Amino acid sequence: MIGSIALMLLGAAAAPTSCDALTGLKLDNTTITSARLVVEGPAPTPTPPTPAPARAGGAGRGAADGGRGGQAQGGRPGAAGPRGGGPPAPRIIPEHCRVQLVLKPSSDSLINMELWLPPADKWNGKFMGVGNGGFAGSIQGMTNDMPQALRLGYATAGTDTGHQQAGGDWAIGHPEKMIDFGYRATHEMTVKAKQIVKAFYDRAPQYSYFKGCSTGGRMAVMEAQRYPDDYDGIIAGALASRHIHMWTAGVERSARLVRNPEQKLTAEDAALVNNLVNTCDTLKEGFLNNPRACKVDFSTLKCTAGKTTGCLTDAKMKTVETFYGGVKNSKGELIFSGQALGNPIGASPANINPGGGTFDLVRIAYEDPNFDWQKFNLDRDMKFLDDTIGYVDAVNPDLRRFKSSGGKLLMFHGWADTGITPETTVWYYEQVLNKMGRNQSDWMRLFMVPGMGHCGGGPGINGFDQIGTLERWVEKGIAPNSIIGTGANGLTRPLCAYPQAAEHKGGDLKDAANWSCQAPR
Repeated sequence: MIGSIALMLLGAAAAPTSCDALTGLKLDNTTITSARLVVEGPAPTPTPPTPAPARAGGAGRGAADGGRGGQAQGGRPGAAGPRGGGPPAPRIIPEHCRVQLVLKPSSDSLINMELWLPPADKWNGKFMGVGNGGFAGSIQGMTNDMPQALRLGYATAGTDTGHQQAGGDWAIGHPEKMIDFGYRATHEMTVKAKQIVKAFYDRAPQYSYFKGCSTGGRMAVMEAQRYPDDYDGIIAGALASRHIHMWTAGVERSARLVRNPEQKLTAEDAALVNNLVNTCDTLKEGFLNNPRACKVDFSTLKCTAGKTTGCLTDAKMKTVETFYGGVKNSKGELIFSGQALGNPIGASPANINPGGGTFDLVRIAYEDPNFDWQKFNLDRDMKFLDDTIGYVDAVNPDLRRFKSSGGKLLMFHGWADTGITPETTVWYYEQVLNKMGRNQSDWMRLFMVPGMGHCGGGPGINGFDQIGTLERWVEKGIAPNSIIGTGANGLTRPLCAYPQAAEHKGGDLKDAANWSCQAPR
C-alpha cells in the first residue's frame, strides 16, 4: 500500500502543470507575476523603455547601434504601413499560455521576461529564445521573433536584458545591471524558460534555438561563448558583438570632426565619393552584390597642385578613409570596422554633438553622468572601457566548447547595412577561424546578404528562411551551402557560404537560377 501511494505521488509530481498554476512554480531568484491563457489575437505590444532624464547640453538619449543609429532586431528598417500612412495591421498570433516573470539573480537585478507556451497538442517540442536591439530596455522580441516562433509551434521567450530605461543612465553606478545587459539576463532567461517548459509539458525541449540580430546578434554569439550548452543552434545576425568599440568609434568619429572642422564633407564632396563607388555597380542593380569584389582608388579624388574644386583635400580624404577603413587608434590598430563599399557616405552634419547618446558608454565606464566629451581621448579611454566594461563585447573567438557540444552557428549580415558595419561580422568570423583553424564549416557558417539593410529591408535581398535552415542543419545534419534569399518584385538570389559569393551567369538578374556560388578569385 505504501509503495502504491509513493508511485501515485511520484506520478502526480511529474504531471504537466496547467497554465494558471504556473504562478505557483518555485524557481530560484524568480517571481512569476502572471500566467494566463491567451486566445488567438493580435500580438501584445512591448512596454517602451522609460525616457532617460534630459541632460543639459545633451542630445537625445536614445540608443544607437552604430554611427547612423540602429533598429530593433528582427525589424525591417524603413518598412511602411498601409497606403494612407496608417499603422500596419496587427499581427495575429495563436492561442498560448503567456507567462510573465521577474528575475533577480543579483541584489540589484530586475529582469523582465516573457515566455509563450503553445498548447501541448500544438507544441513542436522545441524552445526558442530571442534577442533585442539597441540598448534593449523592453522585451522587443514580442514584436516579431516571438510571434514567428509561436506560429511555428515553439515555446519562446524574450527579456528586456535587465533595465527599463532608454539611454545608458540606468547603468551608471549599477555594475550588476550592466552584467545583466552584457550576458547574464539572456542566460537566466534561457534557464528559467527551460524549467517552465519542463513543468508545463512534463518534458524538456528536444531542441533549443536562439535567434537574434543587431544587439540580439551580440547576445547570440555571447551565448555560444559563455554558455555553450544553452542552445543547440544559434542564428546571429548583424553582430553588435563589439558593442563597446562600436559606440566608442562613433564618439571618435564625431569628436574628430568637431576638433578638425576642415575634415567635414559637403554634399558635393560626398557625391564625388559615391559616384566613384557607384562605378562598381556594373549590373545596375542599385546595390553591390559583392562589395569585396569592388576595387576603388580613392586617391584619384585627391586635390592636386592648382586644383581646388571637384576634388578632396587631404583633411577630407581622412574622413573618407575612416568611413570605409574603420576607426583606428594612434598606433593604427582597428577599433571598429568601416563601412562596406556601396553604402553611401553622407555630408557631415552641421551640428555634431559627440556628447550625445553614443557617449553613454564612456560615462558608464567612468561612473560619471557629467563626464565631458571634450576630455575624451581614444587611446586612453578605449583601454579603460575595455578594462572596466569590456565584458559586454562578445569577441571571444574560442568557441571550442560550443563546437564540442554539437552546437551550430548560423551568422548573417546584410551588405547594405548602414546601422552596423557589415565588415564587423566578417571580422568576428575571421577571428574564430584564426583561433580555431580555417576549416570550421561543419558547425559555423556566415552568409553575407546582397542589398540587405539592418536585419532586413534594403534595396536587394531582404529575407531568407533562417529558422528552417538552422533546423535542417541541427536536426537532419544538412549544412547550408547556399540559401535562397528573396527581395521585392520577385527578386531571388542564392546566398553563399562566406567567403563564396554569387556570380551572375547571364539572363534575368532577378532569377536565382542565373547565379552560382563561386570562391573569391
